Amino acid sequence: MDDGYSPEAALDMLEKKLEAVNFRRIFQTITVDNGSEFQDWEGMTRAATGGEDRTHIYYCHPYSAYERGSNENGNRMIRRQVPKGRDFTGITEDDALRVQRWVNEYPRGILDGRCAGRVLLELAQKAGIEGMELLL
Repeated sequence: MDDGYSPEAALDMLEKKLEAVNFRRIFQTITVDNGSEFQDWEGMTRAATGGEDRTHIYYCHPYSAYERGSNENGNRMIRRQVPKGRDFTGITEDDALRVQRWVNEYPRGILDGRCAGRVLLELAQKAGIEGMELLL
């Protein structure tokens, strides 16, 4: 991508923060749409440190947003805080962290009214994975 950001770079950074073994346990598969930013599936699959693949990448069918339901719901939640058409270049890091906290702390019916961030921390703790609070 021209702006210096790519899905591979984001996955590399996340893999390094979580450590490769934890990344593989959490992100066994990743489903993406057919956007040009996701065309390098091999780069997204390949571990930052080399060696074995870090995940499996799957593409949803064109015009089939229902195949990525959780992602689409997350996008709707973000759009409640950052309306469509707003220029993201004017959003500060504090603004982004505020939206992130709101999304992570929003009670979810599918989680029996619990917050996604809390559930993620609980599951990570049960699995012995440390450092997940860095993502919240």
